[in-house]
Amino acid sequence: MRVLNALSAVYLLGASAFGVAIALQRNPELKRVAERAGQAAWPVVTQAAAYANERAIRPALARAVEADKAFFDAIDPPRIAKGAPRWARASVATDARTRAAAPIVAPSRTWPARPAAVVRHRPAMTLAPPAPAPGPSMTPAAGEVERVMERLKDNLTAEMLQNFGLFLYVSKADEGPWAQRMYVFRKRPSGDLDLLYNWPVSTGREADEIEPSGRLTSTHTPRGYYELDPNRFYVRHVSGEWRHPMPHAMFFTWIDHGRLTGLAIHGATKDDEPLLGTRASAGCVRLAPENAAVLFDLIRKDYKGLAPRFAYDRRTASMSNDGLLMHDATGHVKFADGYRVLVFIENYGGQNVVAAVF
Repeated sequence: MRVLNALSAVYLLGASAFGVAIALQRNPELKRVAERAGQAAWPVVTQAAAYANERAIRPALARAVEADKAFFDAIDPPRIAKGAPRWARASVATDARTRAAAPIVAPSRTWPARPAAVVRHRPAMTLAPPAPAPGPSMTPAAGEVERVMERLKDNLTAEMLQNFGLFLYVSKADEGPWAQRMYVFRKRPSGDLDLLYNWPVSTGREADEIEPSGRLTSTHTPRGYYELDPNRFYVRHVSGEWRHPMPHAMFFTWIDHGRLTGLAIHGATKDDEPLLGTRASAGCVRLAPENAAVLFDLIRKDYKGLAPRFAYDRRTASMSNDGLLMHDATGHVKFADGYRVLVFIENYGGQNVVAAVF
């Protein structure tokens, strides 16, 4: 405390001297009055301020910073992330014991010098465990496939099941056995569903963030039912909002409050691949690049044709994403050229609620 009081006094003295010097510099008339009075104020004040800064203010500030760091290091020793080299963990423990035995204002030792090569490869701290590396389609147990299929069927109307041929079930949940996965089901002529693929994905980060242009935007992946826009299939594409590559992009047809949205299914970049299995996108559904290419080619090759149209609310200028289809005056479903593919996204991770209770 004595150091801080002394530092405050010295700082105020120096600031006052500088204030006088600035006033004389910016007011030539005041400076001339002082010089005519024979006080020679300008050179004296300038030299005094420089002397005080060099000999008193800067050394006192350095000592105060050192004492403050030693104090907080003593009550809260530095921590090392899991996976750090042994020498780093050992040095922290030794350093903590040394600081505990030494006076706070004068720690008896400092951190050991670390080789540049070790620092360069030191593991970084992460907020969540890394997701497993993407690979080929996983084959879940038969019982798990049945659960996913029944969940999907329970959320499909008879009209949906009848008029679409490929169903993409996406879980945007952040936990559970189905979390951050896409299940691709193909409808057989009999009407039954077969599981074609089971892939890890990344859905939105579920937050409002600032995009590169400086605009606040949502990174949520909205739940609901979506079709794919036949006019917006791109082998190579770059996001206009995030300036981010979107290989094999397949955009939704969803119109929200008069705006054709930029939500899509697309491949992840090399840097984003390790994040598959976690909420990491700006709202789109990301796949491993090779999986996105497989899905892209499958849809364009086998599922082009007449597809049902979702209802459109003129009052809100929005297309339904609640599964409501458009009907004509006779009650029949309206169709348009497109892809017979239905995307269903929900925030459910496949947790067995009954098993969890018991």
